[in-house]
Amino acid sequence: MTLDKPTKGATSEECAARVMDTVPLMMRFIRADMRAHSAAFLSIPQLRSLAFINRNPGASLSDLAEHLGVTSATASATIERLVQRDFVKRCAHPQERRRVLLNLTEDGRHHLKQSQDQTRAHITDLLKGLTEEQISNIEEGLTLLKNVFEQTELKSP
Repeated sequence: MTLDKPTKGATSEECAARVMDTVPLMMRFIRADMRAHSAAFLSIPQLRSLAFINRNPGASLSDLAEHLGVTSATASATIERLVQRDFVKRCAHPQERRRVLLNLTEDGRHHLKQSQDQTRAHITDLLKGLTEEQISNIEEGLTLLKNVFEQTELKSP
């Protein structure tokens, strides 16, 4: 394993390029690892759906479709499979009769947490080879990135 050295005095453009190189690599790892724990159970879109609904209780089908980057029909089929497994429940919106709200069931929450916990443990093992300073640097960088993107999310319409 080769470790790239961070560039001192990097520009925001160089940092953006590093983010765009790194985040997809991390997401591929996380998805593959979570999928490995759920191979017989759930597809990646199903796992992503569970995670999205967990973060956004009461989300609509169109919210989920937008998040997944699929049509409402595709999102509906994904949700139907999760409903059949008793991982997601659909509830009617109290004011809008035609709108459906999505929430995780206890089984859905449990399965998602179990998969996330196993992947978190795998990432922990990978990070054990780093020094305390390196881990602190990663933590600091991730906190900064999270703050930047949370601010962007708050400004979005």
